[in-house]
Amino acid sequence: MAVNGTDAGDFEIRVHAPRADRVAVVLEDGRERELRRSKTGWVGSIERGTRYGLRAEGQSRLRFDGRRILVDPQATEVWFPAGHQRAAARPAGTPRFETAPLAVATRWPRPVAGRRTTRPLVVYEAHVRGTTRRRPHPAPGTFLAMIDELPRLAELGVSVVELMPVHQFDPDEGNYWGYMPLVFGAVHRQYAAGDDAAAELAELIAAAHRHDIEVWLDIVVNHTTEEDEHGPTYNLRGLADGDYYAHHADGSYVDEAGTGNIVDATSPAAQVLVMSALDRFADLGVDGLRFDLATVLARSPDFVRAIGDWADRRSLRLIAEPWDTVRYQVGRAFPDQRWMQWNDRFRDDMRSLLRAEDGMIPAVIKRIQGSPDLFGRPDRTVNFLTAHDGFTMYDLVSYDHKHNDANGWCNADGAGDNRSWNCGWEGDCGVPTDVVDLRRRQLRNAMCLLMLSHGTPMFVAGDEFGRTQGGNNNAYNQDNETSWIDWERQAEFAAHEEFVRRLVEFRSDHPVLSSTEWWGNRITWFGVDGAPDLAPHSRSIAWNLDGIYAIVNMWWEPLTFQVLVPGPWSCCIDTAHPAGFVEPSPAGSAVVVDPRSIVVLRRTSESGAAGASGLRSATV
Repeated sequence: MAVNGTDAGDFEIRVHAPRADRVAVVLEDGRERELRRSKTGWVGSIERGTRYGLRAEGQSRLRFDGRRILVDPQATEVWFPAGHQRAAARPAGTPRFETAPLAVATRWPRPVAGRRTTRPLVVYEAHVRGTTRRRPHPAPGTFLAMIDELPRLAELGVSVVELMPVHQFDPDEGNYWGYMPLVFGAVHRQYAAGDDAAAELAELIAAAHRHDIEVWLDIVVNHTTEEDEHGPTYNLRGLADGDYYAHHADGSYVDEAGTGNIVDATSPAAQVLVMSALDRFADLGVDGLRFDLATVLARSPDFVRAIGDWADRRSLRLIAEPWDTVRYQVGRAFPDQRWMQWNDRFRDDMRSLLRAEDGMIPAVIKRIQGSPDLFGRPDRTVNFLTAHDGFTMYDLVSYDHKHNDANGWCNADGAGDNRSWNCGWEGDCGVPTDVVDLRRRQLRNAMCLLMLSHGTPMFVAGDEFGRTQGGNNNAYNQDNETSWIDWERQAEFAAHEEFVRRLVEFRSDHPVLSSTEWWGNRITWFGVDGAPDLAPHSRSIAWNLDGIYAIVNMWWEPLTFQVLVPGPWSCCIDTAHPAGFVEPSPAGSAVVVDPRSIVVLRRTSESGAAGASGLRSATV
């Protein structure tokens, strides 16, 4: 464990390797300093600013290999030599000092408190490099470049930026997303414009707070970059393999993350390592932590609850991805109900509605209300139609099939069940005008469903202006223009970005949509001319909620809906209109809703319901 030392400049090192026969610090000049065994581990100190590795010797059956230079698992910073090679750390590789990453004895920034937003939560998932790589910035792809994005995001109405993993990962591993961590509690050096990545991340967080935006970090503490027994030995495997990783009875690694290993959440040593990393990021002023494959940690329900207690003390929000390759614990099945959760049921059901599948209305009614069938409180569901893994929102309405050949797996990787619909034309080559128009309508529909639903909405960076990955739904290794946001599309989709901005503003103007209490009898459901039609053939639903009358028609023909609650009502949204928002106009006792469209009425005073729009009203 690396900790800040005395004011005199010493940097204390404490390493958990209880079964090692010898542990030493290895310096860049080749000299070694013995660490001494204590009750809390192997301890010693070096001068601040020193680059160093670790050497641990012991029995090979316990996976010790004294030839290897290891990275301190609790390093505050990691440095990679120009000759760094991941292959050299594999079992067949030749360990060499010039290929090994080293820890750097640096001080962590001084602790600062988080600052919760004063606005309703609207989450914007972003990749630091991918968001800014194509921006004309002196340091594109860095935390400092992300700071320049904040004014636009604040204007858009975003109140939370959720950054994909920023802890240190191996730049030679090929995982552009960052979901193969090397050191849990160090910041990815390659995202820094200068020499202090942690300080630059803290600067980004402070700048976000000045714009009333929270920062959440996507945390990966359920597995590491060391893979299985064929993977590289960088740190945990070479120090205390049996304490840090979960194993089968035959000694092979448990893999419930699809990465070759999982951290043993029941192990005190692993828990200490995880909590140390969480404390560090909390000290930077982070407001929330989203846990990748959180159910791996739920192998120890007590540990999940202990993290919840810690978050209460530190006033942090916790967000779970409540599944892995073995467990699925969305909703009440997750062991701590204080955590918010990604709700993939919302994603799947709303995507199915968008492409007009049979039998979706009963499920959609639940999702719009915050999924009371799954959660005990509506503010626990994070509703999303898109995330980093999967189609972008534009690709969701432009591709029937994934196009992942560039990933190198013969298109076998990535989800096959995308519930997407290309609107009648696959991809972007030679698209007919009517398909282009329908796709943009579907984009407006998708955002409407997201923003009108109870819970916390989340969308992916660039969804507001039609970002595409060319149909790649698993661009984890595409550190190129496939993943980098194309900012030229912002002008092409300017009307859609403005629609999203106004839609977020509409949500903010109606606090009931982000209420922490269930709607209960405040919401009433309707069909075309009476009670909602829940039969399999139905593809429409309407509801009234505190002065909002929303009408959804995913049928491919226009439908006339009776407005069954006394008004007066004025139309404010019609997704059949290219702008989405329309000039207020009185709605009659019945409203014609175009195919695959959503209309939103707002209760107004008689004097306020003036103007003209393209909405067709009919008296029945």
